Amino acid sequence: MTAPIPRDIPDLPALPNFPGVTPPLLPSPAPARAVVPPVRRPIAAAYRLLLALAATAAVTGAVLLAGPARALSHFTVQSTILLALVTLASARRAWTARHPLPGALTGAALLYVTMASLVHHVLLSDAPARFSLTGEASSWPAVLTAHALHTVIPAAALLDWLLLSPPARTHLHQAAPWLLYPLAYLLFSLARGELLPDSPDRFLYPFLDAAHHGYRSVLADCLLLGLSFYAAAVLLVTADHIRPKAVLRR
Repeated sequence: MTAPIPRDIPDLPALPNFPGVTPPLLPSPAPARAVVPPVRRPIAAAYRLLLALAATAAVTGAVLLAGPARALSHFTVQSTILLALVTLASARRAWTARHPLPGALTGAALLYVTMASLVHHVLLSDAPARFSLTGEASSWPAVLTAHALHTVIPAAALLDWLLLSPPARTHLHQAAPWLLYPLAYLLFSLARGELLPDSPDRFLYPFLDAAHHGYRSVLADCLLLGLSFYAAAVLLVTADHIRPKAVLRR
């Protein structure tokens, strides 16, 4: 048998309100992005649109100069195509006030074009002309296209990341999956070399020239390059978490 419920329940005493003391807020399970609506960012949208157009123009120039088969087989061209697609989608999201793309996707695109630029300037600066993007061609359109692909566009993508992108959107566990694409490109490049035994552009990079160096030397060089990729990915994630907020928020 239960006790009867009283008709009148006394009011609970009010919480004391001390002057100058703000009552603590209870933690909310909802993320901040679900509470704070995104805003349009026309400056970021315009910059990324220009970057996507520049990347598309550079890829088009490489295809016209070197031919589709040779140009589209280069890691630099493939990573620039990925950057153009990611940047175009990011521009649309910034213009329509939608949430940014996942940091894993934008971080991967930045990593690939940055590493392609570093490999070009560090390892390929003294390479024979047959290993250049346009082969033996050394006209001013070829020089301009190579400069845009290996210097201008990676630098512009890095500026977009530093000045227009929110920080701390990548994570250390994403560094290893980012290496899957370079590994797939290595397998593609070696298979391409075996399928084109009589082609003058059988191997597009000197450190992948298995016909000249042998597979043992090529795999050793690729192991060192893979470790460099991973170190760059870890450095990118670390810098993403220690860098300040975006300077331009519009």
